[in-house]
Parts: sequence; C-alpha cells; structure tokens
Amino acid sequence: MAWQRSVAVLGVAVVLPLTGVTTASTAVAALPAGSPAAVNGQLKVCGVQLCNKNGKAIQLRGMSTHGIQWFNGCNKSQWWDALTNDWKADIVRVAMYIAAKDGGYETNPRKFTDLMHSYIEEATRRGLYVLVDWHQLDPGDPNVYTAKAKTFFKEIAARHKDKTNIIYDIANEPNGVSWPKIKSYAEQLIPVIRAEDPDSLIISGTNGWSTFGHSDKQDPSVVLNNKVNATNFMYSFHFYAKDHRDDYVSVLDRVSSKVPVFVTEFGTQEATGDGPNDFAMTQKFIDLMKRKKISWANWNFSDDKRSGAVFQQGTCSGTSFSGTGKLKPAGVWVRDIVRSADQW
Repeated sequence: MAWQRSVAVLGVAVVLPLTGVTTASTAVAALPAGSPAAVNGQLKVCGVQLCNKNGKAIQLRGMSTHGIQWFNGCNKSQWWDALTNDWKADIVRVAMYIAAKDGGYETNPRKFTDLMHSYIEEATRRGLYVLVDWHQLDPGDPNVYTAKAKTFFKEIAARHKDKTNIIYDIANEPNGVSWPKIKSYAEQLIPVIRAEDPDSLIISGTNGWSTFGHSDKQDPSVVLNNKVNATNFMYSFHFYAKDHRDDYVSVLDRVSSKVPVFVTEFGTQEATGDGPNDFAMTQKFIDLMKRKKISWANWNFSDDKRSGAVFQQGTCSGTSFSGTGKLKPAGVWVRDIVRSADQW
C-alpha cells in the first residue's frame, strides 16, 4: 500500500543542496505509520538472519542510487515518491564514491557529507531504511581511506544515532587486497561508529569485489574461518547475473548459511552494469534470497545510459518517475520484484 507521507519534522527546516527537498538540521523526523522502518524498527542480527525489532527474520528489498556526484539531479521529490509509493521499496542505498578521480568524497568532504545527511533525512521522512554506502572501489584496498572513513562515519553516526533506520556500509567492493587487511580495516572502523551509535547495523564488503573471495578464485573459508570481531554486523555480497553464474549462487547459498549476509548491490546484466540482461539467471538469485530472507538493493535507480540504470536517459530532467513508461527493460523487471514485499 502507499503510506501517508505528510509528517511533521521537528526542528528548524533548512534548504538542502537538492531539488525541492527540505529537512531538519539535527532533529529526528517521525517515521510514517505503516512504513517499512516504522513497522520493523531497529534492525538486529539474529544468528545468520536480519531481524526486526521483534526478533522476526525479514527481507528488505530496494534500490541503490548511482554515484551521487554524477546523478544527484535524480534526487527530487517525484523520484522519492516513485521509490516509496510506486516501487514500494523498503530501503535505499546511497552510493557515495570516494576517489578524487571519480569526482567523489575526496574532492570536497564537507559537500559530500552534507549531501549524505540530506539523503538520510529524506529517506527517514518517508520511512525507508537508508544504507550509507562508503563506495570505495579504486583503489581496492579500503585501508587507503581509513582516516577519511573514520572522519566521515563519526559525523554521520553522531548526527543520526537516534534514528532507527540507518545502516552503515563501510567498504563497498574491496578488490586486489587480502581478507585479513579488509578485516583489519573493519575492526578499526566499527568502534568509531559504535562510540556514537551503539545499536545500528554495520556491513562490510568482502574480498574479490564483495564475493567472499570467489571472484579472486579463493574459497570463502578464508572469510568464514576468520570472522570480523563485531556484533550486529553483516557481510556484503555482490553479483551481476550475466557474468556471475550458478557457481556464485552456490557461494551465496553457502556463506549465508554460515554468516549474516546482505546483498547490497546486484544487477541483471554484466558486471559493468551494462550489456544484455539475463533475467532467468537473476531469478535464481532472487529465489535463493527470498527463501533465505537475504536482503538486497539493486543497481541502480538513475537514468545513466547503461542498461543497469532503470530509467531511460533524460528521465531525471523531468518529474515523471512512476509506472513503467520511463523504464528500461531491467527497470520493468526489477520493479515487479521490489514491489513483492516480504510479509512482516
């Protein structure tokens, strides 16, 4: 159902560097009654499952933004309306690229931190969970950015610690780096967040572009036998169905039986986010994730030229985002899956 979004926000409203969106500077917005974040509350890990405030295992389904340095033009009220009321998403992943070469966080930490604050407030106002994605990709070793990550996550956690819809993803797709080095990075970052926000869920990527090493031809036991020393913590897994076949389905099945896993990014096409879709292969992953209640976010809710961006090019210059008229084939297919909500 479509939830009522007309809620009062406490505190002083300020104009954001967005298109037609306002928020409160520090105060916490009331979550709309019946919205995903209101119904499920503070998330927690129960064994290998993601559970809601009542201890019930749940599956969240939603979308990832593209890089907010490139596609913040999509970030307008009608775009949020479509995600919330038409797609009926539970979660939005906000992809904040880090590297200066990508025009990311390094180019202007204040700008991008404030931009992330604004996305968090908008998601909260609509009752969505929001996954704060430290989109470290190149270089692949997250330790390159440890100091910057500590600064960023300390501020994010301090400001939003009283919200119950925040998820922190501290390393997007580590690559070309060993699992022990990723684990060391995670165990440095987690205490920084926990000092401000002791309750919220934290996620980290794994080696081999968040495949538990499988894309590096390593066995997942490298991770499974050397777990991150943390509570309320999950491991991310990524796949792109045209390139990642049945062996990846088997890896996801195996690791999700041993540790809590969140698929924070996937696509129906090639690993570049482009090329032909393989919906039949994607359905194998979808069926597994549904059966095991593995939460996920699809890449991506933008109008990029690539086939993995759900909207046709130029859509974000307008105000029409709902329905299927502006969608590419991947968008039409994924929208139906997102709308098939878990039963809470």
